[in-house]
Amino acid sequence: QVQLVESGGGLVQAGDSLRLSCAASTLTFSKYAMGWFRQAPGKEREFVAAIAWTRNTYYTDSVKGRFTISRDNAKYTVDLQMNSLKPEDTAVYYCAADYLGSGSASTTPYEYWGQGTQVTVSS
Repeated sequence: QVQLVESGGGLVQAGDSLRLSCAASTLTFSKYAMGWFRQAPGKEREFVAAIAWTRNTYYTDSVKGRFTISRDNAKYTVDLQMNSLKPEDTAVYYCAADYLGSGSASTTPYEYWGQGTQVTVSS
């Protein structure tokens, strides 16, 4: 079992920024594709961003230009910098790990998930 722990969520106003962080327990962290997903009440869990071991990144259209995903393999962490936040970004954000993955936008390949961190953006 790979343990993933998210942090950095909170309550902010529209236009503000937050930086989410996910810490992993595995020594083979560099072999995992890492993703960020989010889920709002009554909605399906949706893809936000992912980063492969090559550091190639992928984003859903609604966050392009506002969010940046990054990883530090030496520290076993992946971050999500969120700028220009909008009320529609409000959700629980989850970190996920996909062994030998390439950064899928689907939830299915990800075997390990964090507990989630709440992001609330007021207008």
